[in-house]
Amino acid sequence: MPEIVLKNITKRWGNFVGVDNLSMTIEDRAFITLLGPSGCGKTTTLRMIAGLETPTEGLITIDGVTVFDSDKGINLPPQKRDVGFLFQNYALWPHMTVYKNIAFGLENLKWKKPEIEERVDELCKMLKIEQFKQRYPSELSGGQQQRVAIARTLAPRPKVLFMDEPLSNLDAKLRLEMRTELKRLHVDTDSTFVYVTHDQLEAMTLATKVCLMETGVMQQYDPPLVTYSLPNNLFVADFVGNPTMNFLDAKAERDKNGKLRINMYGIEAEMQTEDVFEMPVKPEGEENAQSDVNVVVGVRPEFLEIGSSGIQAKVHATLPSGMETTVKIAYGEQIFTSVVFGGVDYAVDEQIKVSFRGNGILLFDKFTGKRLCSGALKLAK
Repeated sequence: MPEIVLKNITKRWGNFVGVDNLSMTIEDRAFITLLGPSGCGKTTTLRMIAGLETPTEGLITIDGVTVFDSDKGINLPPQKRDVGFLFQNYALWPHMTVYKNIAFGLENLKWKKPEIEERVDELCKMLKIEQFKQRYPSELSGGQQQRVAIARTLAPRPKVLFMDEPLSNLDAKLRLEMRTELKRLHVDTDSTFVYVTHDQLEAMTLATKVCLMETGVMQQYDPPLVTYSLPNNLFVADFVGNPTMNFLDAKAERDKNGKLRINMYGIEAEMQTEDVFEMPVKPEGEENAQSDVNVVVGVRPEFLEIGSSGIQAKVHATLPSGMETTVKIAYGEQIFTSVVFGGVDYAVDEQIKVSFRGNGILLFDKFTGKRLCSGALKLAK
């Protein structure tokens, strides 16, 4: 299986930069998701690796073979890169049966008939569409059509499978089922998958590593749980996670004993962390006589605990879903989100106490957005 390496890849259209100096390595047998909002450059990146788009600058290698090099003028066409591409619309031939759709590419590659039959049967069995081989696409559901499109793409045994939002046309229940099938398919085929999506839940559940992009720049490239627990900056922290992270504007300073003191809306707390970091430098023009600096405290909803002690607040609204309840908490003019697991509900305007639990509380530099540290947040006595 191949390793894909991108070095300093840039794509420009006039003055507009679609992808800006992107460098990343996609390991053998990885399942990589390119994640980000619309227009962030994820589809452009996928198309450049596949050879459907020509980068302005940079170097791309697949399995040790240089497929693009702007300095040397190398640019192999898609058919010579040994990759498969699954598009958002399945692009099945409407006048061909399922069998013919899957076999079509193999016939063009001059495979022998017994080999084609064996390969089609193998894929239909793998994707559980054996009973549909003689049907036409119009006679299939959306999920079944997608399985046929995957089978057709996998038929020539490409080194890499590229997928550009392939589940976006399916309903929510079918998308969940197909995510499970894709993850299983990745293991069964032992292939390298590169997948584009704007759905962070899709990216988190499928990927071995997530590449999160914003305005053409890679913000983080890590395994899903690392991206969730230790986001590089405020953009990543806000984009990943549902419900989204709570952000509390705060002041931070180190006292004479070296302890990190935090003040959030008048709430005094101590940040306990083992991370070593420099305190942020104040932007020009700010009063330098004060020792505290502006920071943002990031708290995932599951770490905002409703209990018998803590900060006095009240329930703004509740959204019970059976397995868990999302609780909107009002503290002064601020609204925060907590997740309570189990069939728990609260009355609107009910008085509650809230505290912070766990070691997953994050501290960000408000000026640069960069993550400074993670740790526990203990309320002052």
